[in-house]
Amino acid sequence: MSTLSSIAPSGMHAAQMRLDSAAHNIANLGTQGFHSQGVALSEAPGQGGVQAQVTRSTTEGVSLERNIVESLSASYAFKANALVIKNGNATIGSLLDTFA
Repeated sequence: MSTLSSIAPSGMHAAQMRLDSAAHNIANLGTQGFHSQGVALSEAPGQGGVQAQVTRSTTEGVSLERNIVESLSASYAFKANALVIKNGNATIGSLLDTFA
């Protein structure tokens, strides 16, 4: 379960960064010369999970539709990772009850 304890929280952190980035983009929808943000995900070496890094677009402008979809997707990813933690804890509890 050690990988579970690193994978799900890193996924939640990445989802939160994606949601923050989409909100930042939407808030700056009318800002002249604004370059939208994105979040690049990569494998976290050795421990499992993901690493997230904020990136900036090379082109000006913000796509409202893309950022709304991104915020919904990030919200679902956050909830899914939270359920992984919840179910992992329930499984550990069941194992302890069985062997105790």
